[in-house]
Amino acid sequence: MIEKAPVVVVVDDDPSFRNFLSRLVQTIGVKTLLFTSAEEFLASPQPDGPCCLVLDVQMPGLSGLDLQRELARRGRPLPIVFTTGHGDIPMTVEAMKAGAIGFLSKPFRNQEMIDAIKEGIARDRDTRQRLEEAAELHARYESLTAREREVFALVTRGSLNKQIALELGTSERTVKAHRAQVVQKMHAESVADLVRMADKLGVSHGGV
Repeated sequence: MIEKAPVVVVVDDDPSFRNFLSRLVQTIGVKTLLFTSAEEFLASPQPDGPCCLVLDVQMPGLSGLDLQRELARRGRPLPIVFTTGHGDIPMTVEAMKAGAIGFLSKPFRNQEMIDAIKEGIARDRDTRQRLEEAAELHARYESLTAREREVFALVTRGSLNKQIALELGTSERTVKAHRAQVVQKMHAESVADLVRMADKLGVSHGGV
């Protein structure tokens, strides 16, 4: 799968600062999207590639911390680098506890911002990859029939074919056929693979 190009989103009500950030980010070959407010950003489609959000703490309307909380509520928190001209310690602590990459006071060193942005993009890239892998795993599991899910759960519990046949009231030959289908559909190479998948899916120990 071809990865989308990374992007840095700048949300700041100061146009000169937005333009400065845009020029700075261009020096590392990354695209920027500029917004004047948190509300404008929330009303726009989110980038479909790895993303880092550079966010002013204090703006008219929703503050930067408000936006951080709203993104968390929506279930898609983004890596955030906060900027401020007048931050305080409690504000910094709240932002960092909520997962912010950094809290930079203006004026900051350009390299400090670049390093924080690179870390944010790398973190979001990892998050997106994990989400895509989880979605693919769930799709494979959904492709199993009800009986194949029962076999999958029992195999990952450590039951032998003979035991599974007895529990399900069927023949070992039928169990072997279902088991082969499970291995094929789940793209597993071993029982250990199936056990790891079951753990991620939350269907280990015989649960469905």
